[in-house]
Amino acid sequence: MNPFTFTQPKDVDGVLAALAAGARPVAGGTNLLDLMKEGTMQPASLVDINAVATQGLDVVEEHEGGLRLGALARNADTAYHALVRERYPLLRSAILAGASPQLRNMATNGGNLLQRTRCVYFYDVGTPCNKREPGTGCPAKAGINRQLGILGTSEQCIATHPSDMCVALRALDATVHVRSADGGRAIPFAEFHRLPGDRPDIDSNLQPGELITHITLPDAARFVDHSAYIKVRDRLSYAFALVSVAAALDLDGDTIRDVRIALGGVAHKPWRVEDAERELVGKAASETAFAAAADRILQGARGYGQNDFKLVLAKNAIVQALTVAQRGTDKAQGVQQ
Repeated sequence: MNPFTFTQPKDVDGVLAALAAGARPVAGGTNLLDLMKEGTMQPASLVDINAVATQGLDVVEEHEGGLRLGALARNADTAYHALVRERYPLLRSAILAGASPQLRNMATNGGNLLQRTRCVYFYDVGTPCNKREPGTGCPAKAGINRQLGILGTSEQCIATHPSDMCVALRALDATVHVRSADGGRAIPFAEFHRLPGDRPDIDSNLQPGELITHITLPDAARFVDHSAYIKVRDRLSYAFALVSVAAALDLDGDTIRDVRIALGGVAHKPWRVEDAERELVGKAASETAFAAAADRILQGARGYGQNDFKLVLAKNAIVQALTVAQRGTDKAQGVQQ
């Protein structure tokens, strides 16, 4: 690990000044420190933002009929908060499907959004990687790619975003609020993460000097009774998704009034096709309708050899998640693959 400077400002303005000077923020450090130890990332300066958590950045509370999640609230505290448990069971299920209890106790909501995409070649500094060093190539396309993307990929990169929490946030139309020395702005969750294109080294649209302060969610009462998070993985705990699906239904009897479907483990960002959701509205909830929606969501998907199985797995997972959600949220709790 290369030498670096380390500062601990006592207020948000101090943090923003450090970020403006080029420092990288660290809170739980559950991803960044691993990357530094591997040599994948070598920041010259770190700014510890934990000291400013109590300045409103660690609060989970009601907000304009919805929910406000502080960026420095821990994942575990968020998942077990009464408001999340009662009003956003889909978010709770997604958070609890991620990582391990120890990591959820340490990881923050803001840090969860900023996890780097996962690929063995990105972490291995002895191999080429366009994400780590643009222009050096992407050996994953013809190499070890079982875990990697089938949607939104490019010639430059086929890595996948690892977060479970972000899949639910995308399904629930979250907004990311950020602040810099120049002021604040709100970023719709759909626009926060980027597809790789020809710049796979840039994971998000967060600008230099910006700090995530909180995440807001609109009211989701209509989805409380019928939601499910399905995560298909190699082992029950501490494993990234091969495919995950956040599904939520608003039903009038068997008729779909509204629906949300977001996928993880398949792309550089949580994947959602809103046209496919609109096509389900007004239809009877059925396996046939769910399968048609899955086909629409997966249009253009392609495998790279070892991950070809994801094409079928993703469709089955979408149908399963919607079917479980239809049965009811209470029955969906604990349904993990």
